Amino acid sequence: MSTEIKRALLSVTDKMGIVELARQLAALGIEIVSTGGTAKALAEGGVTCTLVETITGFPEMMGGRLKTLHPNIFGGILANREIPADLDAASQHGIGLLDLVVVNLYKFSQKPGIENIDVGGPSMLRAAAKNAASVTVVVDPVDYDVVIQQIRANGAVDEMTREALAIKVFGHTAEYDHSIHQWMLQQQKVRCAFLKSVPTTH
Repeated sequence: MSTEIKRALLSVTDKMGIVELARQLAALGIEIVSTGGTAKALAEGGVTCTLVETITGFPEMMGGRLKTLHPNIFGGILANREIPADLDAASQHGIGLLDLVVVNLYKFSQKPGIENIDVGGPSMLRAAAKNAASVTVVVDPVDYDVVIQQIRANGAVDEMTREALAIKVFGHTAEYDHSIHQWMLQQQKVRCAFLKSVPTTH
């Protein structure tokens, strides 16, 4: 099944190519939903979008750590278009479907630290990749062209491409989590070495 792309969520750290992608989506009549930093880049590029906070009813808060973790976002991503009960639930609760999810993550490996551990981004990516039967998910800007070409030609992205993009997502999030794991292990080793070096008094 190929789901017609009517509504897209764009939330990226790496802004390369995102304004041009958004322009092309908008030209095709696709509604764009976006988060603060990305929305600002789109506005500067002349692209109109709907802010996530308009959909969730909550402003971005806690230093930006809380913005997308909401049923109005995740319900729109996770609803399986082939399951009537999912569509009924979305309709009953006023959840708009999201057909395209374009997300990339904080550059943790370049600037490691607790505040650079992305929570919402990996969650949206995993949700969209899990529901690749219904949703197209893009984590890498190099894939923007093939996605927009297919949407322009068919109004949708074909099943094989959606599957390949979903596989790419799980590889990406696995590498991302591994980099966090390695950094935290290193921090623990540093702390343990420090504690062992501190003289004890009796």
